[in-house]
Amino acid sequence: MQNAPESRAERLATTIYPDSELASVAVARQIADLIRQRAAEGRACVLGLATGSTPTRLYEELVRLHQQDGLSFANVVTFNLDEYYPMPPDSLQSYVRFMREYLFDHVDIRPENVHIPDGTLPLEQVADFCRRYEEQIRAAGGIDLQVLGIGRTGHIGFNEPGSGAASRTRLITLDHITRTDAASDFYGEENVPRRALTMGVGTILEAHEIVLLAWGEGKAAVVKRMVEGEPTDSVPATYLQRHPNVRVVLDEAAGAELTRQKTPWLVGRPLDWQHAPTVRKAVTWLARTLQKPILKLTDEDYNENGLSELLAQSGLAYDSNIRVFRQLQRTITGWPGGKPNADDTDRPERAAPFPKRVLIFSPHPDDDVISMGGTLLRLVDQGHDVHVAYQTSGNIAVFDDEAIRFAEFVAEYDEMFRLDEQPAETLYQRVADFLRNKLPGQVDSEEVQQIKGLIRRGEAKSACRYAGIPDANIHFQDLPFYETGRVRKKPIGEADIRLTMDLLNQVQPQQVYAAGDLSDPHGTHRVCLAAIFEAIRRLKAAGATWLTECRVWLYRGAWQEWDVDQIEMAVPLSPQELTRKRRAIFKHQSQKDRPLFPGADQREFWQRAEERNRTTARLYDQLGLPEYEGIEAFVRWHF
Repeated sequence: MQNAPESRAERLATTIYPDSELASVAVARQIADLIRQRAAEGRACVLGLATGSTPTRLYEELVRLHQQDGLSFANVVTFNLDEYYPMPPDSLQSYVRFMREYLFDHVDIRPENVHIPDGTLPLEQVADFCRRYEEQIRAAGGIDLQVLGIGRTGHIGFNEPGSGAASRTRLITLDHITRTDAASDFYGEENVPRRALTMGVGTILEAHEIVLLAWGEGKAAVVKRMVEGEPTDSVPATYLQRHPNVRVVLDEAAGAELTRQKTPWLVGRPLDWQHAPTVRKAVTWLARTLQKPILKLTDEDYNENGLSELLAQSGLAYDSNIRVFRQLQRTITGWPGGKPNADDTDRPERAAPFPKRVLIFSPHPDDDVISMGGTLLRLVDQGHDVHVAYQTSGNIAVFDDEAIRFAEFVAEYDEMFRLDEQPAETLYQRVADFLRNKLPGQVDSEEVQQIKGLIRRGEAKSACRYAGIPDANIHFQDLPFYETGRVRKKPIGEADIRLTMDLLNQVQPQQVYAAGDLSDPHGTHRVCLAAIFEAIRRLKAAGATWLTECRVWLYRGAWQEWDVDQIEMAVPLSPQELTRKRRAIFKHQSQKDRPLFPGADQREFWQRAEERNRTTARLYDQLGLPEYEGIEAFVRWHF
């Protein structure tokens, strides 16, 4: 049955789930039903499979269904979309290795039924291989269900911008943006292969059914172009609109830019205009679209821009304007921990208790100062008992030459002060020899990982001391999911949750700050936040009484910022406070000048942070609120 788009603006049937977990499980069950149906018919089930971070939870659920529910893959034939070229199959970045680690080694699929583009072929054999790959797909009866992800360039498989709708399996040159996005997997863009083997757009469109998955805010813009834009070579994923049976599956973050999510009043959907967040979203959108302060919006502005229903229910534009203006006004506070002995009726935080015990969770050893450094400094200045928990070591984000520099320092320090006879010099030689012979993408030795972790730990301590946080309030959790030595991490585990619960019980905070920046392209923020949420849920279920006085605030900033209609607490920063925040970020010297994993934005993190803080301040100013140098924004999680 053909899937139907939900709104007039959408050209592809799109389902939005609350989170990627629910979405992945739903698609895995759809695939399992198809496998069982084909088995009952005595037929093979032919699957087209994708790689990357997007389908990992899908594959984990398929493995669970095999191991716990008896789902058999004996009748399954698979064809993978792509592979880097050249690429040995046992390389860390190989899609052969990826598929084995996430799926094939854990189910009963027959090895002869697995097909993945061969990244080891001599160049002169590639064209013939691509032709035979297409023949093998046709001989299998075609692909029953093709799983896709989407890249920031709009590529599906490795079909980069410029790939036509009729393109076939071939060797292609990777787009610069694609190579930049893959840089973290290869420990530097210079190590990313420049070419890849990929099924063509035309090959993909011959699948009987297609499911495309996308998670996170970082995919929202390209998802909108794919779902609502015209088909074009510049966004190859838009050619999916020509297929009769495609479903796009998103989490809420990836669907945030779709018209039905961002401006639902423009697609004719009935809305509850008594719902304050909906009204706030609509009015701030109208003001920004027309570039007018909120209090200057008129009845005509509402009527001429799709908000006549809101006007009809609220009366005069002035009434909605005042209501939303006051909501925004109440988000602004110079007292993020609450102002003592003050009326807190219209403040985002309570006056009492004061001072508060505050626990700031930082996924990496610099996210705290990058994302909420000004607020952190203000909490300390205002007398609160501030603790910082660094959830991971961040060791993979340290350049090799930094590790050598520190190992050399220790050896020379040891020699100068005659602390012992040989161990430090021996350690230095081992580290230097390892790094000198290290292959691109090779996992660091345990000693090198420890040195890099110590570098980041020292930088975090320096930043905390600069902010006035005592050493006893600095906590290094080193959550086990992260400590693989690779960019690809383990799923969240019981040990991660228990460590988080133990720290929460130890501090018993009245305020918790956590990173809600799920655009992090490497997924660490997402896992760290999941550990906090699950820990709090379990503590609440266990009857932890201190939680009744605790509020959880989510920050962003390392990768993007909250939209102005979402903000529930806005902490203004003066020029001096922005300078102090920058100095705290500078304490993280190994991340200065050129971060190892910068993501899509090549600027240094302090530059990104300041630009986002100033942009938020400008938005408040443009909406008619006071003008500040910068603003750090927070959203409350109501657990």
